[in-house]
Formats: sequence, structure tokens, C-alpha cells
Amino acid sequence: MKALKWIGIIVVILGITGYFGMDYAKAQTKKHSPQDTISYKSGNLTLGAVYCSPSKKGREIFGGLVPLNEVWRTGANEPTTFTTNKRIKFGTEYVEAGTYSLWTIPQSSQWTVILNSEIPGWGVDFSSKPSRNPEFDVIKINAAVHDVPEALEHFTMAFEYNVNLSFAWDKTKVTVPIEFSNFD
Repeated sequence: MKALKWIGIIVVILGITGYFGMDYAKAQTKKHSPQDTISYKSGNLTLGAVYCSPSKKGREIFGGLVPLNEVWRTGANEPTTFTTNKRIKFGTEYVEAGTYSLWTIPQSSQWTVILNSEIPGWGVDFSSKPSRNPEFDVIKINAAVHDVPEALEHFTMAFEYNVNLSFAWDKTKVTVPIEFSNFD
């Protein structure tokens, strides 16, 4: 009976340590790749994205830290999320209102941008592979790569112009056009 009591106490202690340990680990990683939020509003349309912004720190980014032709969580830490409160045209595909995890496959001349209906708790699994489940992909579109004249130290996302979603880091920029009707 004493053995069961000690096993129970150990399980509770490990559970508490694991729960608070994960929060601590997340807080530590965000010191190096801080979380950022972007938003866009026009009439009743609201778009948003939440991502963590890693730094270049002298590293080779695309083809180095971020492998080409492989799924990337598009930032650091948790997967990037994209939210729309209305149906929109995202690149060449229509997307219903909702929140999606956003993944990319960087390539030298274009990126594949993926919206996925599943939002995992962390962007990679224990083997450092992206935690995206392709069965939940809602859309995949291609977007052209553009060179940036000066290297950008931090990965940055923005809503630009007449509403394009851009991703920029190092000397690379990718833009996804977003179209919507004039919502009242």
C-alpha cells in the first residue's frame, strides 16, 4: 500500500513539473524569438496572424537554418496562425472564415503556402520535424520569391498595400495576395 502511495505522489509531482516546465520552456524560447501579432481591418473584415520572429544572427537562412523544399513552421516556437472572420480569396484559393495554422515550403523561386485546419501546440515534434498533419491541409498555393536589397535580421510578417500577406527574412520576401468583397 505504501508503494502505491509513493507512486501516486511521484506521478502528481511529475505532472506538475511537466505542466509548469513546458510553460517555462516556452517563455525561454520566446526570449530569443519573440511573439508578434499583425492585423488588418476593412469594414467588417478582420484578418490576423500570430507568429514568433527568429533572428538571423549571422546564419544562412534559406537553404541553411530553414531547409529548402521542406515544410517549415514559418517562424519559431508554436506554429504561425492566420485568422479571417470572412470568406476570402487567399492567393488563388478561397478560404472560409476561421483560424488556421500556416506552414510554408520555401524554394528558391517560389514558396508553397499552406493553411491547415489543425493547430498543434508546438511547431515541431521531438525529432524537430514540423508537427503539421497534411490530412488537415485546407489549401496549398504557390507564391513567388522576391529579393530584398538589404538582409532583414528578424523574420517579419505584414499586411501590405491593398491587403497582401508578406513574409520577409534575410534577403527573401514572399507575398500572398488576398482578395475580398467589400463587406458591410
